[in-house]
Amino acid sequence: MPADYNGRWEMVSNDNFEDVMKAIDIDFATRKVAAHLTQTKVIVQNGDKFETKTLSTFRNYEVNFTVGEEFEEITKGLDNRKLQTVVTWDGDKLVCVQKGEKANRGWKQWIEGDLLYLDIHVEDKVCKQVFKKKP
Repeated sequence: MPADYNGRWEMVSNDNFEDVMKAIDIDFATRKVAAHLTQTKVIVQNGDKFETKTLSTFRNYEVNFTVGEEFEEITKGLDNRKLQTVVTWDGDKLVCVQKGEKANRGWKQWIEGDLLYLDIHVEDKVCKQVFKKKP
């Protein structure tokens, strides 16, 4: 049985986010604003089907997927790229590979206790985010 990601998750740390944004060519002004935001993730999971929203006071991003099924992702509001994305299980971890014009792009997400860990990687840059589950 895979991990249960359902819930509302509030950001508690966000290390190296600006370097990842630089690697995907986010402009200077947007990087400066985004680096200081606290994000909230809202995840609705039904087995292998996920509806995810990343919310902030600046921009929101939504992506829905089924684990194991490749789909076209348009990163509207982020870097506005078209990617071929697939998310798979690695034990209880979700692993995402995003194919597009940037190498080694994707993320890994897992839960330990009431914390959700998210590592975002692009090229040789890695951002480590941690979220705490809200009751």
